[in-house]
Formats: sequence, structure tokens, C-alpha cells
Amino acid sequence: MKKLPIGISTLKEIITENYVYVDKTQIALDLIQTGKYYFLSRPRRFGKTLFLSTLKEIFSGNKELFKGLYIYDKYDFKSYPVIYISLGSSGVKTKEELHKEVDTILNENQERLDISCPKDYTFKFCFRYLIKKAYKKYQKPVVILIDEYDKPILDNIEDKKAATEIRDELKNFYSVIKDSDPYVKFVFITGVSKFSKVSLFSGLNNLNDITVDKSYATICGYTQKDIETSFSEYLKDQDFNKIKKWYNGYKWLGEPVYNPFDILLFIQKGCVFGNYWFSTATPTFLLKLIEKNKYHLPNLEKAIKDYRMLDSFDVDYIDIETLMWQTGYLTITDALDTPRGVLYTLGIPNLEVEISLFGTIADYITRAHNSAVITNNLYLALINQDISSFKQELISLYASIPYSNFTGEKLYEYEGYYVSVFYAYMKALGVELIAEDITNKGRIDLTLKFDNAIYIIEFKEQGKNALKQIKNKKYYEKYLSYNKPIYLIGIEFDKNQRNIVNVEWEKIPFYSK
Repeated sequence: MKKLPIGISTLKEIITENYVYVDKTQIALDLIQTGKYYFLSRPRRFGKTLFLSTLKEIFSGNKELFKGLYIYDKYDFKSYPVIYISLGSSGVKTKEELHKEVDTILNENQERLDISCPKDYTFKFCFRYLIKKAYKKYQKPVVILIDEYDKPILDNIEDKKAATEIRDELKNFYSVIKDSDPYVKFVFITGVSKFSKVSLFSGLNNLNDITVDKSYATICGYTQKDIETSFSEYLKDQDFNKIKKWYNGYKWLGEPVYNPFDILLFIQKGCVFGNYWFSTATPTFLLKLIEKNKYHLPNLEKAIKDYRMLDSFDVDYIDIETLMWQTGYLTITDALDTPRGVLYTLGIPNLEVEISLFGTIADYITRAHNSAVITNNLYLALINQDISSFKQELISLYASIPYSNFTGEKLYEYEGYYVSVFYAYMKALGVELIAEDITNKGRIDLTLKFDNAIYIIEFKEQGKNALKQIKNKKYYEKYLSYNKPIYLIGIEFDKNQRNIVNVEWEKIPFYSK
């Protein structure tokens, strides 16, 4: 049985040390044969580094590493000079630290290629010198592979001044590639985000962004077939439908994929379901943006973006939904061609992200210490159709939110805040929930579906009679055919008391056929 490549992103080590390798060389060959300049955006821990390592070994002419893989007998393994730049572990905080980091990386490339830049050259001029000198020395065009090009910017995204300075330094550095075309064989650049003001994208107008190219949807990640074949010995007698629900669902217009880190840790931990990918990084900056912008969390169920979604990210303007898509917390669930271009519908990719993300958001926006106990009690009350207990637990939930959490942005004045808190906690419990549920009479704030009951919930400021609105608009008619009891629940809040002050409900009985 082959070993699990947990944390290993070097192709040579995976192949020679008998680790499982999911063959991506057919995609690599297609890229090499059909183009020259490529950019790929994928979230963290999706296998970008391993794919670049694969390209590096191909262009280094190491044919024997690929024995048994798709590309082995289909490609002429010629050796080219390769410049490999990885900023994935940089951790820089200033432009001076960036200079040192890039200088170190360029020094490593100089040693490997047996080329020395003049000592007084800046990193930009050294990069240009290295490309031209390698071309002349080896009498072959140069391959440039850049991994995590944007990490120094993303690491400083909360410090606008530092992020801007680093972005501008990288802009200056990457501009070298455009002017080096006569000396270049192939360029492949990866990152998490596509910063619109980095000249990599404005200068390299022939750069092919394959992020949402259907042909390359599975360039990173594991497909359903991959986990059922490459990991078949590890996953005997496992429930593949449950694994799929938990971890599959990341889509870039083509076949959906799994995050490799999830599958590898799931297997290593004895096939115990957990939030393995999500727990590798807390989305602190995202949480702060959600709170600062008073983002209405149910909007995540109906986020729609056009093609500019890919180009709207920068230090000066950060769209929450774009950020969530680029970082993997949202994925493309549908695409619609329109006269003005493609419209993308975004959604939560899988159960791991849904439970983990909304649990984290709920805890952050409420800072409630005993929220886990209260929300579990809320869940039990709904399961047992105990509306009296539900009412008491709901009031306890909002009462547990520290007073200091309300003072800054006056969140308590917004109906959306009360909806978002409840929505986040229910999502964190894995409840089937529809936000702004459309009927022929209007929109229901929240619909909760349980095996034994349907809950139709409306939030209103005190005195606006939430239950009356549900009844007058007959929201429940949409669910009469479900043959389950339907509970209409009107929830009213008081912005002065900063809490729920009234919960009224009515049961619509069902009549079995």
C-alpha cells in the first residue's frame, strides 16, 4: 500500500518514496503543447505547489520520474533552464524583508543554473539578468515558474500601507517577464488572488488565466474517480456519498473536486469526519470584513457575480464575496451566459465549509461564551417541536452577546443582524435552511426543513407583527404538499433592549393522504 503524501508537495519525493500520486500529467502536457503564458488561482492547500513541481521536473528532462504516468511516452523530455520562484513561505512584513526574501530565492536559482548576478543589481535587474544569461548559457529558452506570487500581499492585507508597498514592489519585479518574451519557453504563475493592479495582469496581455477554464477544472484537487481508485485500499467499506457531501463540491465550471488535504487527513485520522482543511487557517480578515460591512449572511445563498469578479480584488477595494470565492469558502455553483457575459452563482461548496465557516462567523460576531450549549438546545427544541423551549433558548442566545459587541457599529439596530446571527448558528449545526425563501406572495426570511417539520420564520422590529405578515401572505402554502406540520414563527426584537422581546407562533397541521 502506497503512503499518504500529507504535507509533501515535491514530485520527486512522492514518486521515489512510494507515495500516492494522482496523475495530473495529461493536463500538464496539454498546457505545454497549447500555450506559453498561464496564470492559475486556487485556494490554499489545493496542490498548486505540487503541480508546479511536476512542471519543473518535466522541463528539467527527468523522464524516468514519469514512468507509468500519462506523459511518459507522449512527450520529448528535453531539458530547459528553469527559474523557480516560490513565495509560499515568505512571511514578509515590509518591502525591505521582501527584497531579502526574493534575493535569497534568486541566489538559489543562480547557484542551480551556475550564473552570478552583479552584486549591485536590485532584485528586478537580477531577475532580468538571470533570464537572459540562462538563455545564452544553455542556448535554450527559459522556463519561469512562480508559486504563490501574491502571498506577501495577502499576509499584510490588514495593513493597507504595507500591503500597498509590497504590491508595488512585486509589480515592479514581475514586469520583467513581459520584456523577456524572446528568451522564454514557458511561464506558469499561481496564487490565491488575482490582484487587478499588479502589472503581471495588465502588462502580460497574453497571459492565459485558466482559473475558470472548464478544461482545467481538475488541475488541482482530487476527483470522485481519484478517491475511489487511487485511495481505494484506504477507503474500503466507506460511505462515499457521505464523504462527497462533506468534502467534495469545489467547482471551477467543470467537474467538482475535493481538497487533497481533507482526503489525506480524513484517511490518516481513521476516516473520522472533521474540518481538516478549514482548521489550517482562521479567516480573521474575512470575519472583520463581515462585521465591519454589516454583511447579511443569508446573501451567501444567492451571491451572483459577473466576469469582473476575477479582477475586482485589490488592496484598495476588497469585495467580501470575491474574497470568499478566491479563498475557497464559496465556489461556483452555476454559470449563465448572458448578452453581457457570464454570470456566476456562488454557494458553499460542502458540509465541512458550511459547518466550520458559519460556526466561526457566529462565534465572532456574537462573542458569546456559552453559545454552543444554547444553539444545541435550540436545535433540540426544533427537533422536538418544542416552541416554548425554542423561544427561551433564542432569548438566551441574544442575551449572552456581550454589551460591548453592540456599541461600535450599532448592530442591534439592524434587522439583518438578528437574522444573520440565527442563520449562522443554524448553518453551523448543519440544518437545511433556505434564506429569503421565494414564494408567490413574497420572501420568507428563513425556512428550516427538518425530517418531521417545517419552520417558517420572520424577523421584525417590535410592533411590526412578524407572525401576521407570515399569515397574511400565506407563506406556508408553498409547503403544504410536504405532509409535515408547519410552524409559523414571528420573532420581534427591540433595539433598545438589544434582544428578542416577542416570539409568536402558530402550527399549520398537515393532513395525510
